[in-house]
Amino acid sequence: MEQRLTLITLGVTNLQRSKAFYQNVFGWQPTPMSTEGVVFFQLNGIKLALFPQESLADDAGVPADGKGFRRFSLAHNVRSEQEVDNLVAALEAKGVKVLKQPEKVFWGGYSSYIADPDDNLWEIAYNPFLPLEEKPESSSIH
Repeated sequence: MEQRLTLITLGVTNLQRSKAFYQNVFGWQPTPMSTEGVVFFQLNGIKLALFPQESLADDAGVPADGKGFRRFSLAHNVRSEQEVDNLVAALEAKGVKVLKQPEKVFWGGYSSYIADPDDNLWEIAYNPFLPLEEKPESSSIH
């Protein structure tokens, strides 16, 4: 099997609410392949899909209760500690639930955790050991 990740699909309780969160809070634009039943966002190299949790569970043949800690997080890495602070403050000002305020962490970086409307964990982090490509001219969240 090749080392490749092409799509992350989040099972969401309310597709329109989640779409609005990613579109209006993160500033991401759905791709043209989005439909009434699934929303796609093109990320750098992979896609994020939002799919109703009942439909996703049915597709996978598992219960849809989604209880408990999901045992994964998604990460958005930035280029400095200051950028973590600025982004988390901007998200918090938009009403995003901040689970952990930015702080230095044991592995040598600096991070915070936020939650989307379905309590999926998003780490906002600066990792000095993980260089990122050049910064784009503008970013979605200010």
